[in-house]
Amino acid sequence: MSNFGENKEDLKNKKSLIIYFSRADENYFGGTLKYIEKGNTEIVAGYIHELTGADMFKVERKIPYSRDYKTCIEESKKENNEDARPEIAHCLNNIDEYEVIYIGSPIYWGSMPAELFTALKEVDFTGKTIRVFTTHEGSGLGNVLEDVKKICSGAEVLDGLAIVGSQVKNSKQKVEDWI
Repeated sequence: MSNFGENKEDLKNKKSLIIYFSRADENYFGGTLKYIEKGNTEIVAGYIHELTGADMFKVERKIPYSRDYKTCIEESKKENNEDARPEIAHCLNNIDEYEVIYIGSPIYWGSMPAELFTALKEVDFTGKTIRVFTTHEGSGLGNVLEDVKKICSGAEVLDGLAIVGSQVKNSKQKVEDWI
């Protein structure tokens, strides 16, 4: 873990952007399935926004995943196995004005969903500080830190934060402590 020569208070005061993917609809919560209006990763991104004032960019697929959880995981498994890079609704072209980038993701098959790879692949992260956060039901950070380091070359990737999805509504203090 690197501190990039800065303390956390320094990072808090820099121009920041939150790039995240989050899925609502039917989700898995510690053994049960239930429909939710707002995805877990979006809730955590909201906490970061409240605490830092960071701008937000939600990555959205052109063709959304199925609303049904089991169908969705099969769709994402197929994309993962094929290294697919699905089209996204809006591209993130320029992040020059930002110093700190928060990248948020649920864990799909050990890493980020394919659409986040699509969103990040054409962006120049040189000189940026990146903080990764994930939501999961047992996978922690998965391989996200390693994957972000590969795709965001030229950036300094700091420590990550993993939050159990079924506990996001009680995790604002954990997010604040991490920031």
